[in-house]
Amino acid sequence: MSDTVLNVGGISKRFGGLQALSDVGLTIQRGQVYGLIGPNGAGKTTFFNVITGLYTPDSGTFELAGKPYQPTAVHEVAKAGIARTFQNIRLFADMTALENVMVGRHIRTGSGLLGAVFRTKHFVQEEREIAKRAQELLDYVGIAKYADYKARTLSYGDQRRLEIARALATDPQLIALDEPAAGMNATEKVQLRELIDRIRKDNRTILLIEHDVKLVMGLCDRVTVLDYGKQIAEGTPADVQKNEKVIEAYLGTGGH
Repeated sequence: MSDTVLNVGGISKRFGGLQALSDVGLTIQRGQVYGLIGPNGAGKTTFFNVITGLYTPDSGTFELAGKPYQPTAVHEVAKAGIARTFQNIRLFADMTALENVMVGRHIRTGSGLLGAVFRTKHFVQEEREIAKRAQELLDYVGIAKYADYKARTLSYGDQRRLEIARALATDPQLIALDEPAAGMNATEKVQLRELIDRIRKDNRTILLIEHDVKLVMGLCDRVTVLDYGKQIAEGTPADVQKNEKVIEAYLGTGGH
């Protein structure tokens, strides 16, 4: 198994007259929490959307765990092994927490449409296993007691946890978290940090976009900084914080 989980390079993306990304690349090692930061409009979410198949890049090379992959569709990227959450929570509001996680797990199952229609023995057994795994993941993220609650009834912080559980259900090589701390209070942020730390200790790999600089610098192993779609710094949090370009473009702006 390759120690490098994600290796992308030369990523460019233009929207009409706007060059959103220019020759961006990064390498993430297994078990790292890797931060992607920058001011508003720096290209962070565009980069996320490119590597996860929401946007088609104009150029770039893409490798996941040493194998090339094409970010041409979200479901294909998920099958390849990248799971993501969104800045704006995207849960099935009227499904239970357990059902939301089960939906994520179905990408790794073998029963097809006919199995579901005729409820074959294999399908029923697989559904039991999916439900069991989903319950384990709810316990892992700390919301097992809400398994039968509809997603829309959960607190904001618990909905974020549910999104992470659903992402974990796909057995990803890489978990991409898009501003998971957005809108959280101080207590919820502490709990989020503890959960991300736990995921890392289990040798999982995380790519994190986050506006909370303190959270990023205290949690990430390495950080890339974007500004106007270009990489202006890459390194350890300590190195990045001392970079004059970063101070000018990002940290010196009052904490985007």
